[in-house]
Amino acid sequence: MDAAADWHSLLRPEVELSRRNIGEFAGVMRARKLTFGDRVHCPFLRPFFLTEQDEARMRTAAETVARLGERVTAAALESPALFDQLGLTEAEARLVRIDPGYNCASTASRLDAFLLPDSLQFAEYNAESPAGLAYTERLCELFDAMPIMRRFREGRHVRFNRTIQPMLDALLESYREWGGRASPPTIAIVDWRNVPTWTEFELLQEAFTARGVPTFVCDPRDVAFDNGALVCGGERIDLLYRRVLMNDIIARPDECAALLEAYATKSVCMANTFRCKLAHKKAFFAVLTDERNAHLFSASDLAAIRAHIPWTRVVADEETTKDGKRLSLLTLAERDRASLVLKPNDEYGGTGVKLGWETKPGEWTAALNAALDDRKGTWVVQARIPVRREVFPMFDAVGNVTMRDMLVDFAPYLFRGRMTGYLTRLSATGLANVTSGGGQVPAFVTD
Repeated sequence: MDAAADWHSLLRPEVELSRRNIGEFAGVMRARKLTFGDRVHCPFLRPFFLTEQDEARMRTAAETVARLGERVTAAALESPALFDQLGLTEAEARLVRIDPGYNCASTASRLDAFLLPDSLQFAEYNAESPAGLAYTERLCELFDAMPIMRRFREGRHVRFNRTIQPMLDALLESYREWGGRASPPTIAIVDWRNVPTWTEFELLQEAFTARGVPTFVCDPRDVAFDNGALVCGGERIDLLYRRVLMNDIIARPDECAALLEAYATKSVCMANTFRCKLAHKKAFFAVLTDERNAHLFSASDLAAIRAHIPWTRVVADEETTKDGKRLSLLTLAERDRASLVLKPNDEYGGTGVKLGWETKPGEWTAALNAALDDRKGTWVVQARIPVRREVFPMFDAVGNVTMRDMLVDFAPYLFRGRMTGYLTRLSATGLANVTSGGGQVPAFVTD
């Protein structure tokens, strides 16, 4: 019996599947701040399981992509042609070209992956301060303490990976690389006060402070640049853990002016730096899979790219190569609609994504033409990749449980390029993300 089937066999109708137990389970999640806006993170009654072998191949592949992200970032800053391939706007380019004072662009990043027995493919790379790492660890702790987990452990080894301490270690390592001398530095976690992930910032604040690193959470409008220091409520900020997105900073420059001035004058260490945007763009995968850029990578790098990165191109009226044949990109995109995805180069939460196999031919053509009329670098097309689906027991708002076939998006976190822990999202549709209504489960490694 496999791990999932074994777990399901341990679910008792009068205990784990009872409405009383489900109500208590949801209540504990709310009490522990495991919510996204008004929703609990995990309306499911089992974790996702992977093997030690799964984790080993994921680690090799994910850390390779993170390393290539840093390499492409550095190379793009020296090569205007490569820089242009990534499709940054002028406003983004201005921020990216500010020297942050240290080299690591992405202190924290995350890859969206589909892990199958015979394949491992990445859909995109979130190189800009990804969310969820505190929720992930606390959700693992919640499941790890369940009575059913004690029964499940009998005769097998089961573990989970922590994400909060590795995140703190990475932040402090970036601070030291920047040249910071405060020991410990004061950390500010910065984002808009109304974001649905604010509870995660509070979890991180509690955890970092408990580890002896003073930490507070603030809104960009709460900070000021005063006498060469970034301050909030009279407290000097040494290390700014930036969760506010670059797009919001660009859209609201007056409200972020103090943050920007402190960063530009190297008065504060900021992680992630604005340079993370280069690898964060979905066109990063176009750079990796375009033969024009093969000289940037070793033979082993190219083998990893072929194995794990789907063919991707920026939408443009030009010729390209796919499967060894050269033809018009638009002709190719029309022809291969059923095996392509159209994505904005820089959005999140599934915004604007069109799955060719779920889109009518006329709508697909209209979407391609609209993408072509947009500024070059705004859209990408990407090859369809194999996805994973598993059955999970899911409960609704009144405590009814049904067995649901769900898409499993398995997303490893990387802290300064080292993998630990996973955001695992489930969805009944072709898009798996919490923002668009998907749910989250913890991931456990078992033999």
